[in-house]
Amino acid sequence: MKTPKHTSYDVVIVGGAIHGSATAWFLTANPDFNGTILVVEKDPTYEFSSTAHTNSCMRQQFSAPLNVKISQFAADFVKNLRSYMQDDRVPELDIQNYGYMYLADTEDFANTLRENQKVQLAEGAETQLLTPEQIKAAYPFYNVDDIALGSINLKDEGYWDGGTVFDWFRRSAQDRGVEYVANEVVDITVTSNQVDSVTMASGDVIACGIVVNASGPRAARTAQMAGLDVPVEPRKRFTWIFSAEQPLDMELPLTIDPSGVHFRQDGPKTYLAGCPADPDPAVDFDDFHMDHGRWENHVWPIIAGRIPQFEAIKVVTEWAGHYAFNTFDQNAILGPHTDVENFIFQNGFSGHGLQQCPAMGRGTAEWITYGEYRSLDLRPFNFERIPNNRPMIEKAVI
Repeated sequence: MKTPKHTSYDVVIVGGAIHGSATAWFLTANPDFNGTILVVEKDPTYEFSSTAHTNSCMRQQFSAPLNVKISQFAADFVKNLRSYMQDDRVPELDIQNYGYMYLADTEDFANTLRENQKVQLAEGAETQLLTPEQIKAAYPFYNVDDIALGSINLKDEGYWDGGTVFDWFRRSAQDRGVEYVANEVVDITVTSNQVDSVTMASGDVIACGIVVNASGPRAARTAQMAGLDVPVEPRKRFTWIFSAEQPLDMELPLTIDPSGVHFRQDGPKTYLAGCPADPDPAVDFDDFHMDHGRWENHVWPIIAGRIPQFEAIKVVTEWAGHYAFNTFDQNAILGPHTDVENFIFQNGFSGHGLQQCPAMGRGTAEWITYGEYRSLDLRPFNFERIPNNRPMIEKAVI
């Protein structure tokens, strides 16, 4: 455990992975913010963070216009990372635009894809709807016998290097004076509906003006330290990297099979597949155990059924990670608590977190600085919708 340099900070961010680091960086990039920032991270290796376990993809195929806009900013940020960070050391990045291929096997799901496309096109996306015959013509390897409709967007949709963006959020924030400390917040003191201080596992008590809960799947535990509740829990998600005896001769889009299994291109000769547990309960924060039968009995047969050329495939590596799953409406939870207004949420991304971190980090920094969002109006995500029972509806949740 490391002791912070000071006993008081303007902003204490609990969690130093990509969301905590994005908020720290955007605060330093805002000329109207001149406060001190402490980022507290219990595991500076980030080995078990959701950031480290992500599949690092980005899409614009959402049903809520605001979620589309959020991903569009992420795409712009990634493609212009060096310019945003104003640092020649930052590498030039791009997006591998193989797109998401949603496959609908019912007319109800097909109608949802049609409705979603209207929203996406209105926001500037280039989503295409494909009949089974059109899917087969463009991607001959798919079995589409049971498919009613497909949906794909090849603009700013696919894989991106989230690990590099995270590294530069953190490195640049530190270069600009943000202090990162390897420690753990174990208690939060609230007096008269205001957070006064956080207590570290090392015993240090740190006074603060604002606390940001960026602790991923542990969001509820962090909130409970302040006597608050947030509907976020760890849900296990499995990932497999596999090779094929007969590789495809073209890139594989990130395919959302009607079964819920998804799979995509991962490297020149490898592919990635993922799915949730079944059943899908909340799990312990430290439970990363793989269900090996899930691959043999569920995922492999579905992949081989959808792409017959993948009948002979071999797992290269595998891992289990956690979604910070928002049980209320599977969308992000942002902004201040309704009573404890200097406790700020940045939680519950439910699998969308990596692609949403640039917009959410910028928005959280704006809220801290101005008490309002100035770039994108992110108020529909604010915590107040939960006690007011106003869920944000997003139909395209994976």
